Amino acid sequence: MDLSLPAQPVPEALHTAAAPTRRSIRELPDELISQIAAGEVVERPASVVRELVDNALDAGATQIQIKLMAGGVRAIVIEDDGLGIPVDELPLALKRHATSKIRSLDDLESVATMGFRGEALAAISSVAEMALLSRCEGAAHAHRLDARSGELAPAARSRGTSIEVRELFFSTPARRKFLKTDATELAHCMEAVRRHALARPDVGFTVWHEGKLVEQWRIASSEQRLSDVLGAEFITASRAVFSERGPLRVYGRAGLPEAARSRADMQYVYVNGRFVRDKLIAHGIRSAYEDVLHGHRQPSYVLFIEIAPDRVDVNVHPTKIEVRFRDGREIHQQVRYAVQDALALSRSAAGETADAGQASPSEQAQQAIAAAASVPGYRPSPGNPPAWFAQTSSAQAQEPAAGYANPPSANSWRPPIGQGAQASLGLAEVATLYGQAEFKPQARHDPASAMQQALPQHDWPLGRAVAQIQGVYVLAENAQGLIIVDMHAAHERVVYERLKASLGAAAIESQPLLIPITFAATAQEIAAAEAHAGTLERLGMDVAPLSAKVLAVRARPAALAGGDVVELVRSVLAELAQFDASHAIERAQHEILATMACHGAVRANRQLTLEEMNGLLRDMERTERADQCNHGRPTWRQLTMRELDALFLRGR
Repeated sequence: MDLSLPAQPVPEALHTAAAPTRRSIRELPDELISQIAAGEVVERPASVVRELVDNALDAGATQIQIKLMAGGVRAIVIEDDGLGIPVDELPLALKRHATSKIRSLDDLESVATMGFRGEALAAISSVAEMALLSRCEGAAHAHRLDARSGELAPAARSRGTSIEVRELFFSTPARRKFLKTDATELAHCMEAVRRHALARPDVGFTVWHEGKLVEQWRIASSEQRLSDVLGAEFITASRAVFSERGPLRVYGRAGLPEAARSRADMQYVYVNGRFVRDKLIAHGIRSAYEDVLHGHRQPSYVLFIEIAPDRVDVNVHPTKIEVRFRDGREIHQQVRYAVQDALALSRSAAGETADAGQASPSEQAQQAIAAAASVPGYRPSPGNPPAWFAQTSSAQAQEPAAGYANPPSANSWRPPIGQGAQASLGLAEVATLYGQAEFKPQARHDPASAMQQALPQHDWPLGRAVAQIQGVYVLAENAQGLIIVDMHAAHERVVYERLKASLGAAAIESQPLLIPITFAATAQEIAAAEAHAGTLERLGMDVAPLSAKVLAVRARPAALAGGDVVELVRSVLAELAQFDASHAIERAQHEILATMACHGAVRANRQLTLEEMNGLLRDMERTERADQCNHGRPTWRQLTMRELDALFLRGR
């Protein structure tokens, strides 16, 4: 019995397209051209606000007022105290591609103003009712030009320019239907002004909506403007970033990993004062947070990049929000390492557990070292480990992961010896570093007592260990109150950074393959393999085209011999093609090191002595990125005396 359904007839229109009719080529009228341009430039009221504030800043304004009605849909008025527009140039300002910013191709290639295309006013006037009111210095009075009628009339106002935009998209009602609620459009307008305010602390901004003051940012210092716009919490939960190399300078603030957000709504990047969205820069910043962010959390940051104008092309997108760099790799690497260096110092090492008004531990350390240098007979010996760490047996010293792999005796724990800033200090340096100018060695029979006397409790950023809870958390007391440490997460980071330091000192070893591995490749992958052959070689890989559509892998990194070679090569080539740099090899190596550190770190339910707990705290204080484990989870938390008092309602 045939239960199949009868075939349904297919409409004829799906089989054949209508025959095209010949239409003559015509030149489009100016108004239609402007409306097409408006489709690119004017997306919503916030686009109008952005373009008009750009013009006000280019005119040298120091005070800008933005007045909105119905989220900017009914009315947008931008007033500034800039240089103004001469009366004879007012009609010209509304013409397409008329501008005072550039005169030649040389000007375009080195443009330093916010605007330069000369199409914003023409595009806006084609989709809304617009009027210009302006007065120059020395003019008898201002003049008002109606964009729709072309009528020019005398008006009253001080020096500067006012631009009125009313009934946005009145001439294109179909586009007006795509606008959101007034509250949503107002939020977008506020974000547009916020982006300008962050970049120009020397300019005051005032925003009004429906006749009510919404926001006001007065002229202030850069630090104060950041605090005013993003909140004092951002300053507290961020680090200063600064890197200068040749003609490139990167500065700003990068949020701490523990202050990461669920959305990427507090990420601001400026190139020569212009807010941009650039995948290359975003990738460089994100890679700096790789092993300190948990899950899919988003970092917060405000970064300013200053570069010679001829090394960046801003004429890429009509809204000027995208740019193209001449040397993308240089930008990517410098941004990445600038943010990475800013995040490397842990909060304890940076003295961020100190109370306001007191010298931080790092400042106290510098003062103590300076005082110690003047003490007769003081000689630092940074290569020696602290005497209060008892030495393990030679058999234990040869174990792969130093620390707590096997239950040690009371005096068997010692910290990993790092390199550079993470190297273990000699006992004289430890005593000096934490505030004791003249050090006298204690008896070796009681190392814990010697440590406690040599390092006064109030000078330790992470304090003095007092107890352990359920074999999981270490409790310590410092000058601010109580420190709670996740001992496994903390020791995991210590071991991980030590392994990374040892790996970074060695070149990537390459392992030739007896039989080359071939795979079908795209044209982009083949082009990347040919263009970046030297980079691939430095990464321990030998990848070369075998034919027009096939790549051959003849060598791979020896440390990653057990992985999927083809997948690794594809990842590297994709990053090289997009960012001119690849950290896929480094990421893969760090994943292996993270696994080693996780297995080599102290386990939960492991009982530690006070000496071992204090040794771990001291190691955390001199280990980079010790505030998070390798997976981005916090390693310690501070409870201040005020917070503890609040828990027990003391003082109420």
